[in-house]
Amino acid sequence: MKKILVIGDFCVDAFIYGKTERLSPEAPVPVFIPTQSKINDGMAGNVATNLTAMSTEYHVELYYQDQLIKKTRYIDQNTNHMFLRVDEGEDNITPLVLTDDIVNRIQEAEAVVVSDYNKGYLDLETINQIGKLAKRSFLDTKKKINSDTIESYTFIKLNEEEFNKNMTDDPEKLKKIIATLGSKGAQYMGKLYPVVAKETIDVSGAGDTFLSAFVIKYLDTNDVEIAITFANKMSSIVVSKKGVVTP
Repeated sequence: MKKILVIGDFCVDAFIYGKTERLSPEAPVPVFIPTQSKINDGMAGNVATNLTAMSTEYHVELYYQDQLIKKTRYIDQNTNHMFLRVDEGEDNITPLVLTDDIVNRIQEAEAVVVSDYNKGYLDLETINQIGKLAKRSFLDTKKKINSDTIESYTFIKLNEEEFNKNMTDDPEKLKKIIATLGSKGAQYMGKLYPVVAKETIDVSGAGDTFLSAFVIKYLDTNDVEIAITFANKMSSIVVSKKGVVTP
């Protein structure tokens, strides 16, 4: 079976749903009563989960940091309003070293997907090296990239803020960059690909779903426009549901 290798920052996403009916007598804050919880693999873990859910043709392998990162969200069960998010474990992340083993895994994979949430596991030089080693490579990063990054990857997916931060007028470089624009859809080579409107309940993990769907459909069709349209459709499904879900 063909392999897709996912490399990036991994976290545990915890969603604690509950209700609040009164304010605390000790401080002007709501008293939160948990009623249910949901745990998911997040960040690069969510990318791998989405890739697995959307295709049976590929074996998905995940490579991530040793330290545990956890994001816990406390959410009102009726309105989906988030009261608080608590992030743990983001300090002192051990950076990835490209050993012979990981280099072999990169070169053997049909495609490599880098999900960089800028937590310290991947520096830009390592990201660029991964792109150069892979047969086909896809990047989603929170970092400011450089010309070497763009040249090293088959495609780079950036959100609107990241795209503006990394804007380029070079048409050859723009051929590799896809910008996701939230409810407006996605943009590629100056063309807008609108998304079918659905009620947005929770945007958690939508970028991971777009990236995964784009990768699967592009590997299947080798057609950028078809892949973007499919990725828009899958993303619109997950934002209409609570928490981090797969389409």
